[in-house]
Amino acid sequence: MFDTILPADAVEFCPHPAFQDIFVCGTYNLLESDETVRTRPQERNGQCLVFRCQYDKDDIAQSSFDKIQEINYPALPDMKWCHRSAASKATLCVADSKGEVHLLDWNSDESRLEETVRKQITGSSETLCLSLDWSNRRNPTSNLGKLVVSCSDGDLVLLDHTTSSIEVTKKWTSHEYEPWIAAWNYWDTNMIYSGGDDFKLKGWDIRTDLRDPTFVNRRFEAGITTIQSHPHIEHLLAVGSYDASVRLFDTRKPLVPLSQTNIGGGAWRVKWHPSAARKSDLLVACMHDGFKILRFHELGAETTLEEIAYSSSVSVVQRFDEHQSLAYGVDWSLGPSSSDQKTAIASCSFYDHSLHFWSG
Repeated sequence: MFDTILPADAVEFCPHPAFQDIFVCGTYNLLESDETVRTRPQERNGQCLVFRCQYDKDDIAQSSFDKIQEINYPALPDMKWCHRSAASKATLCVADSKGEVHLLDWNSDESRLEETVRKQITGSSETLCLSLDWSNRRNPTSNLGKLVVSCSDGDLVLLDHTTSSIEVTKKWTSHEYEPWIAAWNYWDTNMIYSGGDDFKLKGWDIRTDLRDPTFVNRRFEAGITTIQSHPHIEHLLAVGSYDASVRLFDTRKPLVPLSQTNIGGGAWRVKWHPSAARKSDLLVACMHDGFKILRFHELGAETTLEEIAYSSSVSVVQRFDEHQSLAYGVDWSLGPSSSDQKTAIASCSFYDHSLHFWSG
């Protein structure tokens, strides 16, 4: 276990083929105020912690890791690496609590991240960035993908890269309350999905004026917190909610779930396994109930989404309960698997500010 000092809420492994031993952890700390009546905005601070792991291929869970860098920021609700070609730099985007996004490139000569772009994307530094996602997960190129960022004022912000920076290309009001999550359809990057504290799942076509969503699903019992498009199965979307469930949707029929699984706690993050060989495995941060790996047994090579809808064969194949607080950040490594085909996993939790390294 590693003590992150500040409360930890995000973990992301680097996908670049040359740097899959690098991962980052984001922290989020609300500074205490001595004011009984608030006259100033709440202050938050955080860090981007950078780690290098040494994989033990015989027992991935016994791999070691060391912190090699820490970068001070406002609090960091989310961070994501861009999937780029092997000839390109590894690039990380972090979203902070003052409405800024930051791009950092990995300097392999000095083994450190270096900030290249800082961009204010909200109208006020009191507006938080809540989540972000890159569009090019399935099609890495030398260029950066598009970014979508959700913000605490209800807006979604679309950004695109220029020669030396990133620019806001579109901004629109998406939800009545905090949109905790925004995510691309990795198979159709004209489409974005968002979920908010208004209990609504929405779809957006960026080719339109974005005044109206393509659909609104109101059939949730609590706020929607996490969404991920499946990188290996077209039309399949995983959606998690504070209502302690994970739903799978066919993106062509987004009003009725294919399946719904109770996970014992609010789902803060869902992550499909990065390998096509394990496309049926979904890693879930279950907030008050630890971390779990769900296996959807129908997700074989020839399985149709209709077959998923008529079957309820899902099981928890592994859980990790070593954290003593809210299970928030989690990710699969893209590095080597162990001899028993297990993958390295890093996870972090909030109030006990802990980071663990395990396998599943």
